[in-house]
Amino acid sequence: MGASAADRLLYLLKTRGPQQAADAGAILGTTAEAARQQLTKLATSGLVESYSLSRGVGRPSQFWKLTPAGHNRFPDTHSTLTVQLLDTVRHAFGEGAIDRLIDMREQASREVYRQELDDAADLKERVARLAALRSREGYMAEYEELDDGSLLLIENHCPICAAATACQGFCRAELAVFELVLQAKVERIEHILKQARRCAYKVTPFGN
Repeated sequence: MGASAADRLLYLLKTRGPQQAADAGAILGTTAEAARQQLTKLATSGLVESYSLSRGVGRPSQFWKLTPAGHNRFPDTHSTLTVQLLDTVRHAFGEGAIDRLIDMREQASREVYRQELDDAADLKERVARLAALRSREGYMAEYEELDDGSLLLIENHCPICAAATACQGFCRAELAVFELVLQAKVERIEHILKQARRCAYKVTPFGN
């Protein structure tokens, strides 16, 4: 397993969460031992770490997950500059100027998404198209259909995390945009800013 395999392992842990070496190896098409050796190297570099999880009888299972340094391999888009600009706008023009910036970004996103989703056949197709759009924007997005028939929009990465941390209005605006363009109820059930591994949104038809 070479350097590209290390990147694939990091991507796997980013998008799928903690994994056992055997499962990671199976997904990547290699042996459990080869995956374990690569994970150990990544741990030495401070990018991953292991922990034990008891599953009843027998020895605890070993899982691997990204460290904060590992998450930082998937960087926030121009994070330092973005936060500095937001602080400058806030100090120079007040909180109202920040709200206006968020409104303008919300309007721009809403128009782009509406154009792309306008002729979608149903809610599932709208969610699928939105996930594709968000992936192109760097959110590493995907969707799942749940057992109860609802849909789950998943964003494994937040390329504006620093900006959203400094100004959480960005997150509120995105939720409003999602509901509008999906024409459905959208509930955020996991949130990166609340220390979750990802952001996840449960999508259900209005009235359900």
